[in-house]
Amino acid sequence: MVVAIPYGSRQIRLMLKGPDHLYLETKTLQGVKSENSLSSTGSFLVENSSISFQKLPDKEILRIPGPLTADFTIKIRYAGAADSSVQFIFYQPIVHRWRETDFFPCSASCGGGYQLTSAECFDLRSSRVVADQYCHYYPENIKPKPKLQECNLDPCPASDGYKQIMPYDLYHPLPRWESTPWTACSSSCGGGIQSRSVSCVEEDMQGHISPVEEWKCMYTPKMPVVQPCNIFDCPKWLAQEWSPCTVTCGQGLRYRVVLCIDHRGMHTGGCTPETKPHIKEECIVPTPCYKPKEKLPVEAKLPWYKQAQELEEGAMVSEEPSFIPEAWSTCSVTCGVGSQVRLVKCQVLLSFSQSVADLPIDECEGPKPVSQRACYSGPCNGEATEYTPEESELLYGSLQEFDELYDWEYEGFTECSESCGGGVQEAVVTCLNKQTRETVDETLCVTSRRPPQLLKACSLDPCPPRWEIGKWSTCSLTCGVGLQTRDVFCSHLLSREANETIILADELCYTPKPSLVQACNRFDCPPSWYPTEWQECSQTCGSGVQKRDMLCKQHLADGSLLELPETFCSTPRPVTQQVCKNEDCPSEWLLSDWTQCSVSCGEGTQSRNAICRKMLKTGHFVINSSLCPPLPFSSLTRPCALGTCTRHNRPVHKQSPHIMAIKKVYIQTRKQKKLHFVVGGYAYLLPKTSVNLRCPTRRFGKSMITWEKDDKRLISSAHITITPYGLIKINRLKPSDTGTYTCTAGPVQEHFVIKLIGSNKIIAQQPASIREEETMRKPSLNEALRTEEKHVNRILFNGSKAEKRGHLVDPSRWYDYIVSRLIQYRGWPGENLASWEAQESTERNASSEEDQSREYSLPFTMITEQKRLDDIISNLSQQPEELKDVYTEQLVVQLAHEVFKSHLEHQESVIRASRKGLDTTSMEHPVHRHVSGFTSSLRTSSAEAFLPTSVDPVNGLRRPHQKPAILRKISAAQQLSASEVVTHLGQTVVLASGTLSVLLHCEAVGNPKPTISWAKNGEEVEYNDRMLLQPDDSLQILAPVEADVGFYACNASNALGSDSVSIAVTLAGKPLIKASRATVINTESPAVTVDIGSTVKTIQRANVTISCQVAGVPEAEVTWFKNKVKLSFAHHLHDGLLLIPNVSLSDQGLYSCKAANLRGEVTESSQLLVLEPPRPLPYLKDLTAVLSSAGTSAHSVLTSSSGTNMTISPGSSALIGCAVDGHPTPNITWLYSGKPLSLQHRLLAAGRILQILNVSDAPDGEFSCLAQNEAGLLTQKASLAIQEYQWSADKLMACSASCGHKGVQLPQLMCLLDGAEVNVSYCKEKPKPALQPIACNRRDCPSRWMVTSWSPCTRSCGGGIQIRRVTCQRLTVKGNSVPMSNEACAQVSKRPVDTQNCNRQPCVEWVASSWGQCNGPCIGPRLAVQHRQVFCQTKDGISVSSDQCSSLPRPLSTQNCWTDLCGVHWRVSLWTVCTATCGNYGFQSRRVDCVHIRTNKPVMEHHCSWRPRPANWQRCNITPCENVECRDTTRYCEKVKQLKLCQLTQFKSRCCGTCGKA
Repeated sequence: MVVAIPYGSRQIRLMLKGPDHLYLETKTLQGVKSENSLSSTGSFLVENSSISFQKLPDKEILRIPGPLTADFTIKIRYAGAADSSVQFIFYQPIVHRWRETDFFPCSASCGGGYQLTSAECFDLRSSRVVADQYCHYYPENIKPKPKLQECNLDPCPASDGYKQIMPYDLYHPLPRWESTPWTACSSSCGGGIQSRSVSCVEEDMQGHISPVEEWKCMYTPKMPVVQPCNIFDCPKWLAQEWSPCTVTCGQGLRYRVVLCIDHRGMHTGGCTPETKPHIKEECIVPTPCYKPKEKLPVEAKLPWYKQAQELEEGAMVSEEPSFIPEAWSTCSVTCGVGSQVRLVKCQVLLSFSQSVADLPIDECEGPKPVSQRACYSGPCNGEATEYTPEESELLYGSLQEFDELYDWEYEGFTECSESCGGGVQEAVVTCLNKQTRETVDETLCVTSRRPPQLLKACSLDPCPPRWEIGKWSTCSLTCGVGLQTRDVFCSHLLSREANETIILADELCYTPKPSLVQACNRFDCPPSWYPTEWQECSQTCGSGVQKRDMLCKQHLADGSLLELPETFCSTPRPVTQQVCKNEDCPSEWLLSDWTQCSVSCGEGTQSRNAICRKMLKTGHFVINSSLCPPLPFSSLTRPCALGTCTRHNRPVHKQSPHIMAIKKVYIQTRKQKKLHFVVGGYAYLLPKTSVNLRCPTRRFGKSMITWEKDDKRLISSAHITITPYGLIKINRLKPSDTGTYTCTAGPVQEHFVIKLIGSNKIIAQQPASIREEETMRKPSLNEALRTEEKHVNRILFNGSKAEKRGHLVDPSRWYDYIVSRLIQYRGWPGENLASWEAQESTERNASSEEDQSREYSLPFTMITEQKRLDDIISNLSQQPEELKDVYTEQLVVQLAHEVFKSHLEHQESVIRASRKGLDTTSMEHPVHRHVSGFTSSLRTSSAEAFLPTSVDPVNGLRRPHQKPAILRKISAAQQLSASEVVTHLGQTVVLASGTLSVLLHCEAVGNPKPTISWAKNGEEVEYNDRMLLQPDDSLQILAPVEADVGFYACNASNALGSDSVSIAVTLAGKPLIKASRATVINTESPAVTVDIGSTVKTIQRANVTISCQVAGVPEAEVTWFKNKVKLSFAHHLHDGLLLIPNVSLSDQGLYSCKAANLRGEVTESSQLLVLEPPRPLPYLKDLTAVLSSAGTSAHSVLTSSSGTNMTISPGSSALIGCAVDGHPTPNITWLYSGKPLSLQHRLLAAGRILQILNVSDAPDGEFSCLAQNEAGLLTQKASLAIQEYQWSADKLMACSASCGHKGVQLPQLMCLLDGAEVNVSYCKEKPKPALQPIACNRRDCPSRWMVTSWSPCTRSCGGGIQIRRVTCQRLTVKGNSVPMSNEACAQVSKRPVDTQNCNRQPCVEWVASSWGQCNGPCIGPRLAVQHRQVFCQTKDGISVSSDQCSSLPRPLSTQNCWTDLCGVHWRVSLWTVCTATCGNYGFQSRRVDCVHIRTNKPVMEHHCSWRPRPANWQRCNITPCENVECRDTTRYCEKVKQLKLCQLTQFKSRCCGTCGKA
């Protein structure tokens, strides 16, 4: 087995199954050879080609991706007796291609000629030209058509200026190939060849033909010069079986029928008489005769004599003229003596046409067969007649002849009923006319003399194992390269009667095994989608998704797969994502991280929380502790040890310094001499107050502390003193002291900000232009304070986008603004405490420099946490513009309440400490009255008090109408107790295990007063005994459960509009996402905002914002994905918003928001679909496909926005295409004259093509297609104009001749529609106009050479000559051919030759030697084979190649012959006694020898091999043994007993008697 794989092949895969081994031979293009034994598995390089080889126990696999850089030959090294099979496939490169040649030489040197190109087959590997048949191997190799160009156009010097009409004349034929007739076939049967000569010829204007150089015809393939002929088998002699001997004793004769059978199985003539087997031979019957032996053999009697007579051969028509007689006519009379006639013809077989031609009688040689004879039709009416002696002799002779005229005869045998395994043949009995040898009606033969039915056995050889072949399966593919398979197995017929067949191993069938596989449907497939394998599910259980890629590919007819752009696939793209078919996840405990150890040293405990969760296959979670097995207590708590607690005499390791700062805001409201502060906060102070500022540190020396003010190093002076104990003292504050003071302790810093309060309660800034020594004037200070207030208002209400989002440029400016509003607040309680008033008056008198008109209504220093102001600033940044001023007022009131309350608590503790000398009743009463009064004032400071809906209490004016707005509060949820939570909107409520109530506040303003409603997760809240709506529109949830988790939205609405704000209620654990399930369609707006979970359909170039509102404890981190791919931070906006600007088709997809914290994660997705309004396309693919299937009869037109017009004939069909596109695909509606279609029509290609079956139904009007999708609509129009087709004969065809008297021009017939030419098939129904030819080019032709045909060759072989006549003539305008002088033609062209050689082949004949000895193998009784040599030689006796005699009939080289050596037969003896009397094991044998008939002595068995060898062994006595008595059933039982075999079961039963005695 050898597999040759040529250079450049690719994708080779070869697999060997069986015990043998592969090895590899290579040969480069430079001829370098090498071998590789492929002994082990691995990858390696052979001739720079990468090879992968696998060696397995039962097979070897070879893979080469290619392309190969050398010729590879893969061979098999045989290693065992068992057969191996090889399967291989590879793609072979095209290594031969057509290459266009240069132009051949010009056909004329002057006066104008032409040049042609041809094409030659070029080997790309060796870069050389090869024979054309190499390029014909590849169907895709199309031979280039030749090119023709004019050349040498200059006039010839000796010419008279008249240019000869050259062969490239437009109306003159090009040179062409001409062939002679085929020669006679070299053999009348058995396969011969015939040849012809092919030459390139040129025809001149008079039709004269002359040979030219072959290159002029190379633009077309040269015709073959040799072809096979008479490839059928020659007739053969067929000898039938011998008859029985004619005697029953002694010597007699036997006969047989010999027929001449042709290749069709018909009885015919044409067999060689010399090789005909004999029909009669002597035979000897071994029984002795008891009468004198006859001298001559007894002749056979009927019917064998009649059968043995040779059948008259029907004369066959041959290539030599011969007489062919037809059948005899019927007898001329119905009774008595008459005559018969027949027709005899002289006929010949024409070999080149394989037809029979009749010739005159005198053309046939030899005696003509008789055409008349006498016949006798029986006695007339049965009457006796008197005859004269002459008549009597004639009659008796006729009667005797009649008696012998019709008789029964065996005429061969039927075919064998079986081809093997034993069949029968039946002798065919017919009634024959012995004169004509024709079959006649059986009634003419005597029925009583009909011979008996004769049967003989045939095909006795046992049937060999043979291949049983099933039907081909259906093709595995409908296109590309599919495969068909079939079952092929080796079977053996055991019994023809029982039709019993067994299946054998393939090795037992000797013929090659038929193919199991074949290629089918080898043509290109249309492009289609090819999915990749589904990826693994995103989750192993519960709800997950799988993805796959979808590629547009095309299966080509060579088996390769071509990847194409997605636009090539016309069918919709299959789904690329699906939900996995997972089961529910098993329940599992989710454990939190361990808490910190409960102690900082020594032994303590750690704990963690556990939640039992089960994920369903729908993606939902079930949280239920009963679903999980109980957790041991030890899994939720564990001990921890942090080392022994010891007193720290000295730090074990050095720690960094630490400043103990206090983050508070101080507001001085009355004069004090000195105030003490700690770094870390803000202080708003009155001028001329002295300040001590301390910087307490740990792990740092106080003497090493440094101070800075506004980033400049402070140095002790008379005004500011820096002590060595980390303290600075500022004497009597002045405006230049405001700023930021920084305390630095090594690597750490803390700040303290000091600002001054002006006389009008506005915070002053440090003027840049005033020196420290200058005293600030009041007007400039007040002006600065007013400027600052305006700046803060501008930031708060008209700030930049960054400031509005809560990113503060300078937080101290916000602090200034809030403190200013706080100290200007007029709702403080009156001064009712005497001690405070006395202190205030004392300080007022002491401070003469202060503004005497100022009233101090707050006799204390206010202190609040810095974080409280940060919360107020965050709240303000979230409020709508129209509410900020009002909301500021409300927050200031709340702040004042908190500051005053904390001050009262501090005062109460001071009073308790000094109550020994005071009356507690007189002290506590005023305090409580103060608180009571202040609290009541706060109660009226609600939203309604500050924002009246109709009347402003300050100005007394009616407020304008206003749409609703909900107040947003960012303060944390108030835990009033362990079981009750109260919160405002905008926060997250985390449910704990002990929470019994949750109260959600919602305050809204608007005019008219808004109506409040609540929704949970987008659905209206259903109130019940657990979900309560309070009178102030708050929502209270009693005994909250896990099902209450979600986003609660407060919706406020009135006639002018609505507002909505959400709050999240969640468990401590996995985060929540506020999702929507709405579908939003945007076809106009430039921007659209949706909640995550929605489906968004929008036009292109819009800005899409997707909101992902998240709640969770711990706080969740938000990540965005597009089609499962994480998006970069460039796409993100703040607060879970994703902005997709300027949307295009590439932005389509699934956008997912994932919120994740330590407890878990959750994802919601929104599908973004980009809408594209319908738009026109320049073409429509489907229309081209429909037109190609409809043929040329259909007219087509595409619609357009302005309207397309098409002219068409009445009664015909029209196709109107609506070429539009859009996303999603538009729906198309067809209209006629603006109304729905009512005429006969069909819609094709999903409605994009309208077929009008008869345009006459629509005489006028306009067709329009309305394309519409969610993004818009488009109308396209087309109109049909109906006109008749008509014939036109205005143009003339080219002249039929360039000179002479026969040139004519015919009008050119065209079919027109609306003046434009169309296919003539449209006018076939119209009557054609009469066409009159017009004479043209009627002029004398130039002189030309004229030649006659060649004469027959003077000799049939050995070289002869042929001649012809050459004359110069000119064709005149009258059609006469006028002889001219040779000089007239010689000026134009060279004189053609008039003599040529012919039949140069030598004269040859077949010569045979004498026959050899008759000693070949025996083929019958006394019949062998002898041989002789046959060779071809010339008449001179010189031996030549047999090919030269191939046209002559070849004599036979073998024939049958008679020899006494083959007078042998099989001799058998009698059967031996059976070895058993019963049972299944009895057998008997006999002797079989091959012996000579005459001597009766044994000879070698191969002499008898022409007959089947009789069996020498058989089973016997196969009957069941009776069990009545125990007896032996074989004669070998004594031997069994001697060998002690009685214990074996098979001998114990058969030798029961003998073994029983033993």
